[in-house]
Amino acid sequence: MLVPVHNMAGEVVGEIELSDYVFGIEPNVPVMHQALVRQLANARLGTHKTKNRSEVRGGGRKPWRQKGTGRARQGSIRAPQWRGGGVVFGPQPRSYAQKMNRKMRRLALRSALSVKAADSQIVIMDDFAMEQPKTKEMAALLDRLNVDSTVLILLSDSDANIELAARNLPYAKTLRSHCLSVRDLLGYDVLVMSRESLDAIHKMFGAVEGDSGDEYVGHESVAASDEQEVA
Repeated sequence: MLVPVHNMAGEVVGEIELSDYVFGIEPNVPVMHQALVRQLANARLGTHKTKNRSEVRGGGRKPWRQKGTGRARQGSIRAPQWRGGGVVFGPQPRSYAQKMNRKMRRLALRSALSVKAADSQIVIMDDFAMEQPKTKEMAALLDRLNVDSTVLILLSDSDANIELAARNLPYAKTLRSHCLSVRDLLGYDVLVMSRESLDAIHKMFGAVEGDSGDEYVGHESVAASDEQEVA
């Protein structure tokens, strides 16, 4: 699969090949859903806590004698039916963590990347770098790339200028390639990445099944003609 490569001016300067093993598979929707639910569940703290009748303060004395008052028998003013009493079957600290094997996690990522590629929502940058962390310049760059929706900017390594420039844009998020997740891929419409980020993704998924079995090595570019239109 070939996708255009853009420069910082928003112009198409060539094409790059995406691995079909990573960006061209039939998306497995159930696995993607399971991976998303797992990630959301693992983000829960599970620190909610209520006190039962043995943990609330007070209630050590029987409020009135057992018989002869005409009222219902009571043993403690901290029983659940009393105001200020303990809570029955209330939430207790727990872990919401879900397990998912490595093969399924990787399949979910490849499925999400394939959805992005099929919808032409992947933008590859030739030289993705900024001299100063200017939010105005980042907004102008995304405008030149015709990105008019939410965008996930994928970096191969830490880049303070790009991260600071995109931080104040409510529709943009920066992420390092090794932290790529299904939640971020599904939560943002367009994926913008550099050549280095693309190489990191190809390397992360390793050998291409069904092909020669060799590991994907680098990117191959096809130079665009001078008359090619600006993206």
